Amino acid sequence: MRALANIVLILLVTSGTLHAQLAVTDDLYLVLKQQDSILFHAAFNTCDDAVMTAMFTEDFEFYHDKGGITEGRETFLKQFRENCAGREAGQPQPSKRILFPKSLEVHPLKNNGVLYGAIQHGMHEFEFLNGNGEYQKGDIARFTHLWILEQGKWKVKRELSYDHVSRTDLTN
Repeated sequence: MRALANIVLILLVTSGTLHAQLAVTDDLYLVLKQQDSILFHAAFNTCDDAVMTAMFTEDFEFYHDKGGITEGRETFLKQFRENCAGREAGQPQPSKRILFPKSLEVHPLKNNGVLYGAIQHGMHEFEFLNGNGEYQKGDIARFTHLWILEQGKWKVKRELSYDHVSRTDLTN
């Protein structure tokens, strides 16, 4: 059953049957853009466990083209907590995520006219600290989030991170 649900999600993401992308001034677009910002700020800048826990459904699934599948919010958060465990207060973050703002798209999902979720898609890049404590350019990648309204709160149910390309691949 899960395989069927995942196939349906992929078809929804890649098909042309979705509603048109929302305008960047639409309330839903702005809400999910803010949620995206909160999510990645908590993940990369503050290691905020409470925020991260609240951002995902319990049955969250993460699909990464290089790192494989992570099933379940707690499994995903365990990896997040391990990555944050060694960070000292006041130290620069070891990596940064930078959204390409004009790449962000939001597509509403409705059931009989009632909004229940949305697909958010975009591109981002990452920078990592090198041995000299300077940020260096990392991968550029695409992402897709399936956001679900759960008891009036937006939560990520599925996340796809794919099409990772390193900067060196782009220059060669």
